[in-house]
Amino acid sequence: MLRIWGRKNSINVQKAMWSILETGIKHERIDAGGTFGGLNTPEFLAKNPNGLIPAIDDDGAIVWESQAIVRYIAARYGAGTLWPEDPAERAKADEWMEWNSSTLQPALMGVFMNVWRTPEFRRNPNLIRNLVSRCGQVMLFLDKHLEDKPYIAGEKFSMGDIPCGAMLYRYFELDIERPNLAHVSAWYSRLQERSAFRNAVMISFEDLKGH
Repeated sequence: MLRIWGRKNSINVQKAMWSILETGIKHERIDAGGTFGGLNTPEFLAKNPNGLIPAIDDDGAIVWESQAIVRYIAARYGAGTLWPEDPAERAKADEWMEWNSSTLQPALMGVFMNVWRTPEFRRNPNLIRNLVSRCGQVMLFLDKHLEDKPYIAGEKFSMGDIPCGAMLYRYFELDIERPNLAHVSAWYSRLQERSAFRNAVMISFEDLKGH
């Protein structure tokens, strides 16, 4: 049985859990990180020497880094669905997963940390304004990509939707200004129809205080 270590309110754990729930494979999630601790133990460091969540042990196959886990789950349990069979379609999914790591997630988490995780009396309005503006530009870039397709890699939902899609709940729930994002909003609506997305990603903001 697959075991995954990580707390449910971590955005990186949410990516991994979303992919697991999409496949329906039997699994156990073990609370770790944040207030749960446990990341500096010899047992956990043997799984991920970086001491970070998430990490999985799938009957001896140990994988860490959230997007590596998404790819592993997709390749092993989601061939033809999460893992596109066509190499060009798979590459399209893969490049947007990388774009999430380099561009979208840093932009959005900068906003999230300074708006939600920072007490109001300590917030820097100018910094927040700049971060929100930058995040909006990044989202507009994604919106342009989605104007002629329902999902990241094309006509079908795939692993490529998971990393970027996991960002949307936080973005649309934050009390910030957003540009007109018709195509991202339509994509977000499609993702919300998936029970795996709702169960893994749509965590109450009160539960996100520990990030």
